[in-house]
Amino acid sequence: MRQLVELYQYSDLLWLWTLREIRVRYKQSLLGVAWAILQPLAFTAIFSIVFSKFLAVDTADIPYPIFVYVALAPWTFFATSLGFGIPSLINNMNLVTKIYFPREVLPLASVGAAFLDLVAASLVLGGMLIWYRLWPTQYALWIIPLLLIQITLTIAVTLTGAVVIIFFRDMRFVVPLLTQVWMYATPITYPVDLVPPRFHFYYFLNPMGSLMDGYRRVLLPGQPPRWPAVW
Repeated sequence: MRQLVELYQYSDLLWLWTLREIRVRYKQSLLGVAWAILQPLAFTAIFSIVFSKFLAVDTADIPYPIFVYVALAPWTFFATSLGFGIPSLINNMNLVTKIYFPREVLPLASVGAAFLDLVAASLVLGGMLIWYRLWPTQYALWIIPLLLIQITLTIAVTLTGAVVIIFFRDMRFVVPLLTQVWMYATPITYPVDLVPPRFHFYYFLNPMGSLMDGYRRVLLPGQPPRWPAVW
């Protein structure tokens, strides 16, 4: 509890460092913050060609571009948070050793910056829903608890990784590899229905699996999340 109170007292620093993260990330880039939108869009285009034209993944009459984008946008938030947040302490070691402030500020700022990217990417998702005439139902409100769960999970993994990497610098190489493997173990490019039901219990031990499936269910066919899988 003491750490939470102290972190709240440094909330201004957290906000300023989050803005700094955004400025540094897109400094001198030609398109700036537009990269937050172009990255998931580019992967959406690639996956749409591969999985809808060549492999013909069955998405139950849901257009594949929005099928994959609904999960890809929040996944990009998760992956970006890990990619920038886990090495944030060792990348700012000079600052950490000279000035006192809650060390959690640095990885949390990376999560905050990635979340602002997610907000920008969500605007594109809204446009895609209108384009494909997929009107959200009352189940879309489940987005809020699902997103809160994902933010909590993202913060937990990022903070844990930020500590581990201090003692094991090989984490620099492990994180990108683990993130890539984790993505393909998550129903982003394919529906959960492709996984045999007898394996669902083990499959949903991956916490991102139920979240990505939940986003898709509440926004596209208008169904509640698979709460047993989420729990």
